[in-house]
Parts: sequence; C-alpha cells; structure tokens
Amino acid sequence: MARLAWYEVAPEGAKAVTGLYHYVTKNTNLPDELVHLVFLRASQINGCAHCIDKHARDLRKTMSPDKIALVSVWEEVPQLFSDQQRAALAWTEEVTHLSETHASDQAYAAAAAAFDPKDLVDLTLAIATINAVNRLGAPFRLPVAAKA
Repeated sequence: MARLAWYEVAPEGAKAVTGLYHYVTKNTNLPDELVHLVFLRASQINGCAHCIDKHARDLRKTMSPDKIALVSVWEEVPQLFSDQQRAALAWTEEVTHLSETHASDQAYAAAAAAFDPKDLVDLTLAIATINAVNRLGAPFRLPVAAKA
C-alpha cells in the first residue's frame, strides 16, 4: 500500500524539519562525518530504511565500507572509532532510547567530556533532528535509492 508523501501534505512541517536538518549539517562545528555517523546510528535503531541508505551513502565519501558495516556494533570494535566518535555514538543511543535511558548522568558526563558545551548541544540537536526525520520516514515509507 502506498503511503502519504508527508512533505507534500504538510509542506510547512517539512520546511521546519528541513530547517533543523540544514542547521545541524551546515551551521555547526561538528565534522560532517560525525554528523552522518550519528544520523546512521539513530536511523539503524529506529529502522528507517531511507535514512540508513542515505547516511551510509554519505559516509562512503569519507569512511570505509567495512567501518560503515560495523556501526551498529561499534562498542565491539572500539579500535575503529575515535574517542569522540564513540562518545557521539553512545550519546546517540542514549538520546534515541530516551524512554529507557532517561539520559543518564553517566552518559551525559561522558558526552560532556568529549564535546565542548556548544558542540554537545549541536550534537543533541543532530540526534533530535534525525529522530524526527526517522519518525516521518519510517511510517510513511520514504523510498530508498538502493537498487537490487
């Protein structure tokens, strides 16, 4: 069954979400690779095929396919990810699973140790943004670019 093109039905809502997306991808000091890494991990957790496809493609510009394939198990291969990437991935999981984790003090302290205050806020905005996009992309089944 075809689903609604949410961005056509609610263009003002799409514009608001796009504004957040533009901010976190163009107007922060966070490295592009880190932003797309966070986007990929949250999208994996949320099961948004469109976003997984998109951000894996974005990461292929700067990251090896082997490393991308291991993002979902990043804790098992710490040697592949920098300290800052591991902190961002951990914070992504913490914020994405907010109803379970409640953004624990321990996780917050680890993220705060890896990022200056502005970057931590921007990282959290990036996580919130991709979670919003996932919650639109998955239920409305945004298409993927991948071909069989």
